[in-house]
Amino acid sequence: MNVVHPESSMNRPDALPFEPFQDAVAAVDRLEEIYSRNTAFLRAAFHEVLEHAGAREGDKSRARAYYPAIRIRVETYDPIDTRLSYGHVAEPGIYQTTITQPALFRDYLIEQVGLLLQNHRVAVEVGESDSPIPLHFAFPEGAYVEGEHLEALKRPLRDLFDVPDLAVTDDAIVNGSWRGKDGEPKPLAPFTAQRVDYSLHRLQHYTSTAPTHFQNFVLFTNYQFYVDEFCARARALMASGNQDYEMLVEPGNRITRRGESGPAEAGEPPRLPQMPAYHLVRGDHSGITLVNIGVGPSNAKTITDHIAVLRPHAWLMLGHCAGLRDSQRLGDYVLAHGYVREDHVLDADLPTWVPVPALAEVQVALEQAVEEVAGLSGWDLKRIMRTGTVATIDNRNWELRDHVELVERFAQSRAIALDMESATIAANGFRFRVPYGTLLCVSDKPLHGELKLPGMASAFYRRQVNQHLEIGIRALERLRGMPPERLHSRKLRTFMETAFQ
Repeated sequence: MNVVHPESSMNRPDALPFEPFQDAVAAVDRLEEIYSRNTAFLRAAFHEVLEHAGAREGDKSRARAYYPAIRIRVETYDPIDTRLSYGHVAEPGIYQTTITQPALFRDYLIEQVGLLLQNHRVAVEVGESDSPIPLHFAFPEGAYVEGEHLEALKRPLRDLFDVPDLAVTDDAIVNGSWRGKDGEPKPLAPFTAQRVDYSLHRLQHYTSTAPTHFQNFVLFTNYQFYVDEFCARARALMASGNQDYEMLVEPGNRITRRGESGPAEAGEPPRLPQMPAYHLVRGDHSGITLVNIGVGPSNAKTITDHIAVLRPHAWLMLGHCAGLRDSQRLGDYVLAHGYVREDHVLDADLPTWVPVPALAEVQVALEQAVEEVAGLSGWDLKRIMRTGTVATIDNRNWELRDHVELVERFAQSRAIALDMESATIAANGFRFRVPYGTLLCVSDKPLHGELKLPGMASAFYRRQVNQHLEIGIRALERLRGMPPERLHSRKLRTFMETAFQ
């Protein structure tokens, strides 16, 4: 937690009061102005400290600048379109949120502010918050506070600047556990600025791509085969000059633009990060991002915790699973309509008694995509796809346990497939109000003696990955064609929601 310091000892830019705005674009322009001024101030103060590192040991001054904020005052129970899941507040009051990197979120912010102006017919106010910007978050994308610079300081960094504060980077708002103090504004958005900044930095670390490249429609997978196929497709699209997408971005921010056959940068790609991301980019961020999350619920939670701050429109899990029914065949699809959550990584954030429902819009898009790609429909489609419950566990070697208890649990839950990521991704989608779905492919049937062995697995992957990935891409493109107010289902929202999506 940051120590409270008297304002008299602060070196800070002139305070900026809140101003009313009736135009969403003008309001976001003002957010950008405040953010740019205040982060530039912190960077300049830091460079000045470095230049005089040996001569300012007795200097007690401290540099501070604040995040911009946006707020709205609603005094009546305004009649609103009850079909909308966001864009309005639930009751009269003052609502406020801190904002970071408004240029990155410009389109999102203009939409959200525009809905507030339209639905409540009162001005929004933009000004400075009382939440300090940590020095670490004041540097532009690709820049950071280098360790050798810090070693030159004669005093601890936190004596001179604000540093990240865990007290305001938690998920209390989205978890429904936020409890404000008397007179404190209610949350206007699901995340605070510091929480967003933290995740933006972690995304760069885990995926080796800049947050600006992430698209609003996301595929998660747990196998490199899908990445190889995705990149091959994307490079072919770029080389052909396809007009649907502008560029492919790979780890290390290596860019292949429309009309090019490969990245402009020469040399070998960087060493892959823990969860590499690949982005098939459209100008309005409505393209497709693919992330190879690897194996296990911990990775699944980690990456969705951070991508959620970008407020994507949908994410889907495309992976492999163990088929639990003798009637299933290798290569069959499983469309999840329910989950048994034995992953445990979200137990503290979303209790296991909370149901994670299937979302009709996503389910229909996935089923229609399977029909299109496989060329089957109706009764024939049931030959290759089964809809049912997916059990997600945190023990990859579950086969080595006593099967009596496991088989009983599978039978009681009616689970038809088992994996290690799907329920985690769906549950975090539910928690963060991001539409979610799961389409798995049966790669083995351990309960029926069909184990995943190396030779068999390679042949299986080569045969199925192409079709499975095509289904996922087509499903996302269908979802992209829906109006946002239809895609963002009301079933993901609670009775006291933030106005921002």
